Amino acid sequence: MQTGAQTNEVVIVDAARSPVGKKNGSLGGAHPTDVLGQVMMKILDRNKLESGVVDQVVGGCINKVAAQGMNVTRTAWLAHGGAIETPCITIDSQCGSSQQSSTLAHSILASGHADVVMACGVENMTRLPIGSDAVGKDAKMGKPISKSYFEQHEFTSQFEGAERLAEKYQITRNDTDAFGLQSQERAKNAIDSGFFASQIIPVEAPVMDENFEKTGDTILVEKDEIPRDTSLDALAGLKPVAREDGIHTAGTSSQIADGAAVVLMMTAAKASELGLTPLARVTGSALVGCDPVLMLEGPIPATEKLLDQSGLKIEDIDVFEVNEAFASVVLSWAKTVGADMEKVNPNGGAISLGHPLGATGCFLITKAVHELQRTEGRYGIISMCCGGGIGTGTLIERVA
Repeated sequence: MQTGAQTNEVVIVDAARSPVGKKNGSLGGAHPTDVLGQVMMKILDRNKLESGVVDQVVGGCINKVAAQGMNVTRTAWLAHGGAIETPCITIDSQCGSSQQSSTLAHSILASGHADVVMACGVENMTRLPIGSDAVGKDAKMGKPISKSYFEQHEFTSQFEGAERLAEKYQITRNDTDAFGLQSQERAKNAIDSGFFASQIIPVEAPVMDENFEKTGDTILVEKDEIPRDTSLDALAGLKPVAREDGIHTAGTSSQIADGAAVVLMMTAAKASELGLTPLARVTGSALVGCDPVLMLEGPIPATEKLLDQSGLKIEDIDVFEVNEAFASVVLSWAKTVGADMEKVNPNGGAISLGHPLGATGCFLITKAVHELQRTEGRYGIISMCCGGGIGTGTLIERVA
């Protein structure tokens, strides 16, 4: 392992994910450490690597209580035979947690403090719904937001933030419904065409009965469960989820989901030493703050920062993966940065494929890496909005 102040070229040698399970679906009864642990070990297996070659593991997870409590990344690693000498940490950047895990991995590798770092993330929203970490066992445990916060900022939900974002950028119900339909259609096409075959790692999960109790049997989960058939008429008939006069519905908001994803990163020198051909190089990473009231604008300054750092123009980017937390997030981002929507989430996004919170960042990086391979594009940008007013960003360049 090298040390010092040098900057090493950082590459992605593989990126993979579990299938995404729907709420109370095939992954709902699986322990999150078992879903993540299987993806961790299987990505090493398919690259013919022993776990001891990994210098560090950085994982993302939001609801770090109960089944995802303690250091869920370390538990997953050890539970599935990972080398005990490999340290693992779990971080929280809200929805961008696992994308930030890749940013930390990028920094660790570029600085020479490690040669091989696994970035990853996991979330089981069936077991632990959004906000689970904000509920204490009793009043003495307190609430996440103190009175002093309200003296500085209005506290809004992400649902309200999405509505205010739509107002600011003049996005209409028709706009969001059309975007929601497009997401579903693109995801269906990707699945039917086998575009996800190279990135999905099947995982074993317990079979649950009608009362959601384990039967003692197991099933190999191989396909995404989230996409659904819909139409503009069907979407137009859905009720708003935030305000009575709001524009976002269940059809234009990210879906509750379960899953895990892993991005295996190395220095280019280490990949060459191990005889591995990289899929992409990481040419830029970003973490930005933005208005915590609007909350969801983060992808705009994150994208602008990546372009400014690289000297690239928006036209130079071949694939964008911008998390579809809500339709207005992607639409307001596109209006501002001027992205060609044909390049944005070409295989669907969180509206159609689900948003397993702490796993989604690495999930999106995985999608972008494999889409660049499939289409022989050169550059990809991945970005997410995050609770509390944060934006994450990654710029990758296809190698192989």
